[in-house]
Amino acid sequence: MIGLDTNVLVRYIMQDDARQSKLASRLIESLTVEEPGFFPLVAVIELVWVLSSSFELVRAQVVSALEVLLQTKEIQVERAEVVWRAVRIYRDSSADFADCLVERSAAAAGCACTMTFDRGAAKNCSMMLIQ
Repeated sequence: MIGLDTNVLVRYIMQDDARQSKLASRLIESLTVEEPGFFPLVAVIELVWVLSSSFELVRAQVVSALEVLLQTKEIQVERAEVVWRAVRIYRDSSADFADCLVERSAAAAGCACTMTFDRGAAKNCSMMLIQ
């Protein structure tokens, strides 16, 4: 197994840099179920941020990219089951993806609730607003 940095997936998904995209494609397409790539949780958050902010993809496009990533057997996403749950909330709301992942990670860890000062996170991600 090899680790994959965010920029490798960005180059592969966006095909925006001729040289790096070719190298990223060669690497990603060489992965197998027996020798997969590993995509860390923090890189998932970075990926969503880069696709949304730098490439200005709309929510549906970002969700589609995440779903394909999660369904790719040659790439293991850290805590994939938690990421899936966060993607579903993100897809169906106006919530920030990072907030969705924070809340779902806390819930998976057994937390009764996730406290926040962020009104949007409280409204859209089932966090509890500190007042």
